[in-house]
Parts: sequence; C-alpha cells; structure tokens
Amino acid sequence: MLEPLRQGLPPLDPAAVSSAASCALPARYEAVREARLFTRRTLEQWDVDDRFDDICLVVSELVTNALRHALPGDAARCQDQASAVRLHLMRWTGRLVCAVRDPSHGTPVARGSDDFSAESGRGLFLVDSFSDSWGWHPLAGTLSGKVVWALFRLRPPE
Repeated sequence: MLEPLRQGLPPLDPAAVSSAASCALPARYEAVREARLFTRRTLEQWDVDDRFDDICLVVSELVTNALRHALPGDAARCQDQASAVRLHLMRWTGRLVCAVRDPSHGTPVARGSDDFSAESGRGLFLVDSFSDSWGWHPLAGTLSGKVVWALFRLRPPE
C-alpha cells in the first residue's frame, strides 16, 4: 500500500499553476494548528471546498510528521528555534498539491502496528487514504532536506 515513497510528483506543468501559497512554520507542535488555519484560509480564498476536510487532515499529518521525525533532538519543543518546516499549497485547475519541506534527509517510513488503539504511528496511512497520490523527494542544490507531498484531484469548475 505505501509504495510511493521516494517517487517524484506526477508530471504537472509549473506554468499552469493557477494559485500558490506557502508559509514558514516554527519548530513547535502548535505549528500544526497554524498550518491547518493557513490551509483553511487559503482553500477558502481559492474556493476549494470539495476536498476541504481531506486536505486539512493530510496537512496536519504531514506537518506533525515533520515536527516529530525530521527535526533534530528537542527542536520541536524549543520555542525560539527558527522556522525549519515550510508548507506549500499549489493549485492547478483540477489538482491541488500540499507539500511540506523539512531539513531531514530521512526517508518517511510508515510504522506497521497491530495496535489499532495506538495514538500515533498511522500518519502516513491517513495521508495514503485521504489523498489521491503522495510521495517524497530529496531537495537538491542549496536546499537541504526533503519534501513530502500529497496530491488531490479537484472537481472541475462548473
């Protein structure tokens, strides 16, 4: 089920992006709420309501994973650390991509668990379940780390 790891985004023409927005997130767990609010405001401005709940859930999971697994040591609990995680939202006519950039080179790994009452360890399964496609890729050039992304198909405009 979780085979898309390390694949790139499907072919999307960057020139055809109709809207894009991004925000830097502080290295603290409150950033998950900030990411959801940013996503909610952005999607409302873009009139994207058909996948609204799915997108907000996936953004929450991707940001939580970045804070929990991609930051060194206790950075996610440190109030004064510079923003190390960035959320990007990009919309094409029929698709939306949310991407979370973090400084880690580590591969996103879904943890298998037979404990269905566990409160953590299912984030990537939720991403897989609620998005149409997802994956990750390492950053190149002057940027260090990786981007984990999720793609959502949108209803065509009426």
